[in-house]
Amino acid sequence: MTLELSHTTVNARNAYAQSVWWADLLGYHEDPDDPNLPGHEECMVFSADGSHRILFIEVADAKAGRNRIHLDLRPVERTRDEEHDHVLLLGATDVDDRRTADGRGWFVMADPEGNEFCILRSEAERRSAGDA
Repeated sequence: MTLELSHTTVNARNAYAQSVWWADLLGYHEDPDDPNLPGHEECMVFSADGSHRILFIEVADAKAGRNRIHLDLRPVERTRDEEHDHVLLLGATDVDDRRTADGRGWFVMADPEGNEFCILRSEAERRSAGDA
């Protein structure tokens, strides 16, 4: 395995309402130290064992051409940039380069059918940058 799932991100018109609905549906919970509240633009819910998270991000636009849900993938054996190059070889295409000058950020890519996903920095890259 060369990638692991970091979290699933869902664009939503109402991040709080969506987080409540999905948490109820899946038996997920919010972080009691950082509760989701009405009006929050970002709301995260966690699986019972904490192994999976879904982040709802509020957007103004209704679903048009952009995915309402996409995967954020974290490299396990390579760096973000190495994994990006590898995924291109597998047939993915670049959508947006969201890397920043300080080394943070991510790549937005699309699979062969146009479904978007992101390649994040590896845990090793985060730790070496002090972002662990």
